[in-house]
Amino acid sequence: MTDALLAITVLWGFVFIYAVMATMDFGAGFWSMVYINRDKTTATNVANRYLSPTWEVTNTFIVALVVALYSLFPKATYTLGTILIIPGSAILLLLALRSAFLVFSNIATEYRKPLTYISGITGIIIPGILISVLPITHGQAIDHVDGVANLDLASLFTSPNTYAFIGFAISSTLFLSSLLLADYSKVSREMHAYKVYLKDGQIFGPLSLAMAFLIMLTLRNEAPWLYDRMIADLPLLWLSIGFFLIAGLGLFLPSFADKGVRGMPRLAVVATILQYLVASYVYGKAHLPYIIYPEITIQEAFTDPNSFRAVFTTYIVGFLILFPGFFYFWRLFMNDKQYLRQVGEEKE
Repeated sequence: MTDALLAITVLWGFVFIYAVMATMDFGAGFWSMVYINRDKTTATNVANRYLSPTWEVTNTFIVALVVALYSLFPKATYTLGTILIIPGSAILLLLALRSAFLVFSNIATEYRKPLTYISGITGIIIPGILISVLPITHGQAIDHVDGVANLDLASLFTSPNTYAFIGFAISSTLFLSSLLLADYSKVSREMHAYKVYLKDGQIFGPLSLAMAFLIMLTLRNEAPWLYDRMIADLPLLWLSIGFFLIAGLGLFLPSFADKGVRGMPRLAVVATILQYLVASYVYGKAHLPYIIYPEITIQEAFTDPNSFRAVFTTYIVGFLILFPGFFYFWRLFMNDKQYLRQVGEEKE
């Protein structure tokens, strides 16, 4: 494996981790907004309990992603910064707005409802804007004027492929977050909320799969170079669908641990993450060696080898330090009985 390939693997790893964590985070904010006026369910309390400690952790990964991009592929930063100035600015603005309102919603209790609505709406818009970066890198929406790359917004937002990606981002956000909140509700013994989120997962699971098929159909017409390379790994795509079917079984089969309860949400969460991991590998592999098709490749944009070794060593050390902390946080978050019991206390 070359240094450039190793570097893009690290970068894509950050993209995948942030995508999964942010999907759960943004979706929890949206569900909190949806069920805020439902008096007969604790679904909003469950979503808020999940959201409260996780959104700060999630934001650390987008910082790591930006730093990694600039450190490992500095020659691509200028072009990416130019073409992503509008979507990037929108993402940063919405992230700042959402983070501010998440903080104030826990302080200004009399404004909690409008603050929840704002954080919920921004939480569903942000994934759609974030994923629009992918069709931009396919090159069809990029114009060159005097040697400078510019984003053609008209071409981007008249592309069916763009809307397929946006639809996939939104449906996946709602699907994966509903699975995790179902699992979290089950651990918290909030069975009414569990049934609500399990039903949401049953609705948005097939919808997210349909959006994935729509992405492939639109790629065939708009980015045939990428479509053909992904089809070359068709067995892995079938494996991805297989993981989705396992997730579906986790939503409908009776639970082994709890008699009389339908659904195994943790199995569904793990299977869905594996599905996304396999599909993202196929997409990322097909996209190589281009960062932006067809102008910028990973070899051309790669940093100095000595700088790469220093940066890569720093990331390895940082990961070894942070990973145990994140693992401990997750275990504490999902298993601390006193914290989980607060969901039920809020209902009272």
